[in-house]
Amino acid sequence: MAVEVRKKEKETTASLLRRFSRRVQQSGVLLRARRTRFYEPPKSKRKKRIDALRRATMTKEHEKLVKLGKIEERRR
Repeated sequence: MAVEVRKKEKETTASLLRRFSRRVQQSGVLLRARRTRFYEPPKSKRKKRIDALRRATMTKEHEKLVKLGKIEERRR
């Protein structure tokens, strides 16, 4: 979907640009572009499970190192 704006007689460039910007906002072109730009395909159950296990393992390892005094505790 293309947005087109034609310059009216005695219309300033700034006014034309404002009108164009408004049309683009109303058409939803930017929203669609952002949606496709940041699209992430859904993960499979297997991939989700693997990621969750990895996070749990890393958390346990971090807690172990904190208890041993090897690293400092995280502050939020």
